[in-house]
Amino acid sequence: MDLAAKPLAGVKVLELGTLIAGPFCTRILAEFGAEVIKVESPDGGDPLRQWRKLHAGTSLWWSVQARNKRSLTANLKHPDGLAIVRRLAAEADIVVENFRPGVLEKLGLGWDVLSALNPGLVMVRLSGFGQTGPYKDRPGFGAIGESMGGLRYITGFPDRPPVRTGISIGDSIAALWAAIGALMALRHREVNGGAGQIVDVALYEAVFAMMESMVPEFDVAGFVRERTGNVMPGITPSNTHTTRDGRHVIIGGNGDAIFKRLMSAIGRPDLADDPGLASNAGRDARADELYEAIGAWVEARDGDTVLAAMEAAEVPASPVYSVADMFRDAQFAARGMFEAATLPDGQRVRIPGIVPKLAGTPGSTEWLGPKLGEHTDEILANLDFTVQEIASLREKGAI
Repeated sequence: MDLAAKPLAGVKVLELGTLIAGPFCTRILAEFGAEVIKVESPDGGDPLRQWRKLHAGTSLWWSVQARNKRSLTANLKHPDGLAIVRRLAAEADIVVENFRPGVLEKLGLGWDVLSALNPGLVMVRLSGFGQTGPYKDRPGFGAIGESMGGLRYITGFPDRPPVRTGISIGDSIAALWAAIGALMALRHREVNGGAGQIVDVALYEAVFAMMESMVPEFDVAGFVRERTGNVMPGITPSNTHTTRDGRHVIIGGNGDAIFKRLMSAIGRPDLADDPGLASNAGRDARADELYEAIGAWVEARDGDTVLAAMEAAEVPASPVYSVADMFRDAQFAARGMFEAATLPDGQRVRIPGIVPKLAGTPGSTEWLGPKLGEHTDEILANLDFTVQEIASLREKGAI
């Protein structure tokens, strides 16, 4: 693909983050054309390189999380390594970091230093609790953000302790807010003539921002949303049901017209025509009755029969997919949600497709996560370091 045609072509990003939140933010920017230079420690690099399932000694996750990025090693404990980072920041549009607040300041890479070098710089700072407040110095991973932000409290069944989702969703949500904030700050700088600024993303706030109507409901009505398993009180019917052959199927019949079609499809015209069930409020008051009727119908049939009936009635329904189900699904294939790629040892691998899908200037995968320091010499040469100077930096342990 013509890289110049991507929407973020020409945007220079310096990544100082590790693991999930910061690197996922820059991954999104890189997929849509930003030039992302990832600064890694010469001593092993980003720990994500060794997380979860490995192939040939490197994480398969890394191949996706670092796609389209260039890797430069710089020792931030060495003055020459810090000098390299400052030179890169002076030319960057965006710096993304997810250290604990105060760490960059101790290194001489704080906002006061970098913005003086580059007044137009957008600095995206991801942390557990933000750059201010009494908790700012506390360590905070995504799990802590999910807990404080309200997500964990409402996840699970009422008779059991809270549970987590199967991914580090707090980090990923924060990364999305970070990317949005970075692009808004760029818009302000480039269109409205504004200067650079800090984008301060706290993990707990990123999760908290997704909590729907929770705040006004508590403030006005004293209502505390609790764990409700697979149903959501107030929106009925919407639930997970198990078929005769053991498949789990989500059926959402909470629209007024959809509800009528659902009841007709399961052979309950009496419920479809019941005036007391014509609105969501009436259905919610009789949720147990409705779920018993739907559940009994589903449990007596195989999954394919259930899904075919829902599709014919135009009722939203889906099996609960594993990744194996996704690989077999025609919709995933038609939308290009699996891309074919090749790992450094020649192993073929499928990786997730790019989201979102822009019709005119789509994102793309240009290369998989790089080897540690793969682009160090190239990047330093672009900063006018000579071959001899690069060799000296390496000998001194600065890179």
